[in-house]
Amino acid sequence: MSFDRTKVSEPGNASTPGFALGLGLTNECDLACSFCYRDPTRIDRLTLDEVRAVMNRLPVRSVNLGTGENGMHPDFLSIIDFLRAQPIKLTITSNGHSIAILDDEHVRAFHDVEFSLDYPTEVEQDAQRGAGNWTLIREQAERCRRLGVPVTIIAVMMKSNYLKLAEVAHVAKQMRAPLRVNVYQSVRTDAYALTYEEYWEGFRRLFAETLVIAIGEPLVRAMAGLPPPETECGCGVATVRVTPRGTTQPCVYWPGVGEPLSHLLHAGEDIRHTPSFVAARMLPQACEPCQFRETCRGGCAGRRVLHGALDEPDHYCPIVRGERPRLEIEMTPMRDLPKLGSACTTVVIARD
Repeated sequence: MSFDRTKVSEPGNASTPGFALGLGLTNECDLACSFCYRDPTRIDRLTLDEVRAVMNRLPVRSVNLGTGENGMHPDFLSIIDFLRAQPIKLTITSNGHSIAILDDEHVRAFHDVEFSLDYPTEVEQDAQRGAGNWTLIREQAERCRRLGVPVTIIAVMMKSNYLKLAEVAHVAKQMRAPLRVNVYQSVRTDAYALTYEEYWEGFRRLFAETLVIAIGEPLVRAMAGLPPPETECGCGVATVRVTPRGTTQPCVYWPGVGEPLSHLLHAGEDIRHTPSFVAARMLPQACEPCQFRETCRGGCAGRRVLHGALDEPDHYCPIVRGERPRLEIEMTPMRDLPKLGSACTTVVIARD
């Protein structure tokens, strides 16, 4: 992989408002979804002391608990108690289990709870996730609403559901929730990866039946005619991922084991200047003359590096193919979503 034909967009210095910190407390899960990114071959866990150390070394504005099913960590409650005492916005991504095991007081610690729902019917969801998962999510989403905790539904756009996400958005709206969509990344397998045509058709179908809250997927933002985001995508700039193995990454999809946590604890916010974070900000040379370069920045850096082509345009890029997809969107006012700037993601809500 060559980095010498690229340019780097350097972040600001003292004015950094704080990092969006992703913590994977454990890679354990009570489910075994075939498209999951986690490593199911081993059990790794962050300790409470490690979480404390990270929080002491970084200016943090938000923390999301992701990767595995965090409620399976033996010190889950102690870690929540520590984090909810910090001046941050705390969120969690769950299949429902981690919320179900919490009492109401601990559920109220979260600024937003994300439930993973990839299909619009109980049969499809349970076939992929496991029997009873559909009911569990609906029950826990209703519980969160009763407790005054906002809910977001998160789905992965992949080969098996890319034409069904508008329907998922309507299910989410029944739970008074927006839908957040991440494009599937080939971390462990490319079996669920979208083709170029599926990628663009998936977003066309989704936008036809929804209102857009925000678009962070770089190529989609550009083709929807939106201006560059006010702040750059968090990858390599304002997002740090700490894995259950005790390593750090600039992006949840970044390949490899990551840098040792000791590097983060030594560097603090200067972690942004380490090689993987610098690489995540690189603009491919071929993108230099493109009119969309400031909005797109070469597409998703995590996707490019997974394809072994960090210094080339995103393989979903239409411009290099001589094409220009037109995405018709209608925007709606934004809800406070702490994870929005930390990933290449898109948030919509179903039309009435």
